[in-house]
Amino acid sequence: MRKDIIVEKILKKGDIGVINKSELAKRYNCCWRTIDRRINPEKYKRDKKPRIYTSKLDEYKHIIDAKLALENVPATGIYFLLKTKYSFNGKYGIVSKYVRSKKQSIIKEITTRFETIPGYQAQVDWKENLTLHNEKGKTYVINIFLIVLGYSRLKYIELTFDKEQKTLCNCITNALEYFGGTPDEMLFDNMKTVVDQAKNNFNELIINQTMEAYSKDAGFKIIACRAYRPRTKGKVETLAKIMNRLRAFDYEFSNIEELNDVVNKLLKELNEVEKSQAINEIPVKKFEKEKEHLTPVNLDLLRNFMVALKTYKVTNESMISYKGIKYSVPIKYIGKAMTVSEDFGYIHIYYTTELVCSYSKSDVFKYNYKKTDYIDILKNSAFDNKTNEEIENYINNNLNSLDGINIEE
Repeated sequence: MRKDIIVEKILKKGDIGVINKSELAKRYNCCWRTIDRRINPEKYKRDKKPRIYTSKLDEYKHIIDAKLALENVPATGIYFLLKTKYSFNGKYGIVSKYVRSKKQSIIKEITTRFETIPGYQAQVDWKENLTLHNEKGKTYVINIFLIVLGYSRLKYIELTFDKEQKTLCNCITNALEYFGGTPDEMLFDNMKTVVDQAKNNFNELIINQTMEAYSKDAGFKIIACRAYRPRTKGKVETLAKIMNRLRAFDYEFSNIEELNDVVNKLLKELNEVEKSQAINEIPVKKFEKEKEHLTPVNLDLLRNFMVALKTYKVTNESMISYKGIKYSVPIKYIGKAMTVSEDFGYIHIYYTTELVCSYSKSDVFKYNYKKTDYIDILKNSAFDNKTNEEIENYINNNLNSLDGINIEE
């Protein structure tokens, strides 16, 4: 726009008569309409309508949005769906660009840390399929159950060998016992043991009936978080990352019992020693303000809620018989009822919820002992007058002649 054409000067010159726009145009070396536009700007105003951009993708965006509400659906999959089922004839690039922008906007919706009031929420998740090896190279594939209270950041973790629904409920029950009560709600991702149908633009959320009944007995409400919202359950995801510390113990433990002890020590460290970076406070100290807001729980009701597991009575020889093979346990469990789980070639023996010992599953040896159990069993029978060293020497000298017997460290 011409800055040298000053309206005030033009009007002043016109006070003595009619403004000669053509003369002024010559003087300013411009068109007379330029002069007129500066004198009468309202005359040239136009109502500008916003430009409407259209895209081949417009009629398909509601389908894409619905698929993005599901978890881990990539742009390539959405493009393939549109092309094969909905006759979309556009390029992959516009689908990819829209999906990328949509994901970014969904993630950006929650840009501030979500803090909760005392006793309101806990977040639940798993550290899945963590592979570790003992000192002898045996492979263990484990899962770590994770739960964290939103206000105090008090945590509970537990080593498990599966993620079945009964295991999940058992871990939650153990966590509520550890906390001394339950929060108002628990936040889960769309794990199959909790959610039968995730919420999207077409379907409503459907909670699994068993979990719904369990949560009512426990006194908390189940909340399922949406996909692409990492900050929604960021507290427990942070805890999942912390579980990578266990990788440092690869080839550094002798058996699963020792690894379980490491997990318990890590729990104590996280709750009683380390400050939570989010709240700059040791969780157990802040928990003093939160524990009174938790609702008391009938733990016996929750224990009875679980499907009864088959039990195996410990004989006078301090052994249980599982699928025709015998395994030892410490002599203090003689006469007790034990439960057994099996996975990845190992069996795990429990007393109530406590992991007692684990064995490599045996099809060769009929009798399987832990060395410490075998020594105690001998001491309480014919070797009651022998020292531990003498018994151990006897075992080492006669191990090859002990037909059908396997002794593990």
